[in-house]
Amino acid sequence: MKFLIAVAAAVLSASAAPALQSDRNNPTCPANPNWAGNQRMTLTPLDSGGVKVLLAEGVIDEGLPDRLQRALEQNPDAAEIWFRSPGGNALSGNEAGRLLRTQYPGIVTRIPAGWTCFSACNFVFMGGQLRVIEAGGNFMVHMFTHTGNRQAIRQGVSGGTDEAVALIGEIEQSSAQLATEDNDFLIRMGVSRRLLSEVMYATRATGEGETRRCLTQDEAYEYNVANVRE
Repeated sequence: MKFLIAVAAAVLSASAAPALQSDRNNPTCPANPNWAGNQRMTLTPLDSGGVKVLLAEGVIDEGLPDRLQRALEQNPDAAEIWFRSPGGNALSGNEAGRLLRTQYPGIVTRIPAGWTCFSACNFVFMGGQLRVIEAGGNFMVHMFTHTGNRQAIRQGVSGGTDEAVALIGEIEQSSAQLATEDNDFLIRMGVSRRLLSEVMYATRATGEGETRRCLTQDEAYEYNVANVRE
């Protein structure tokens, strides 16, 4: 996998956030997360040295699981998926994560240095049986919430990357249902359920006074979010 880091450096040089300044209100996270502004997650194959990876960049919508399966069917030699996303539809994230684990257990999921995987992206990432968070990569979490205001959701999507965090509101299911889904998901993925009680559901929901949390490298391994050290 080490030679993939060189590939990542080339990709990141064109897309990484220009500064790593910390968020004053959320000091564990960058002030300007590099999570891609695509309003729908794109899955772009990258071939380097005969090794295929998929760049998964942008918002997670209801159609992602189907697009992900098609992309993997079209690129059966894909060895890794690299994530850069502001999140989106939580249930779609869970479904895409389960797809990876059940149908593509050999694939590696990775958050490259300088990239951020937020919210629903966390669950797609955790679907990988082998998971890498590079030093400087951000596994950023907060508490999931819900809303029935679809117009506000559409406005948030059209507003660009800075407003994309509001896509958490795309989750229209109840918080209780989602908590049950998340708990079941973590059990199936072999991730510690303490991640929910101590981090995800211990952090405020989107809105005024929102807080985010980026796991340290030690925390990522403590909760078994990442399980491959390079």
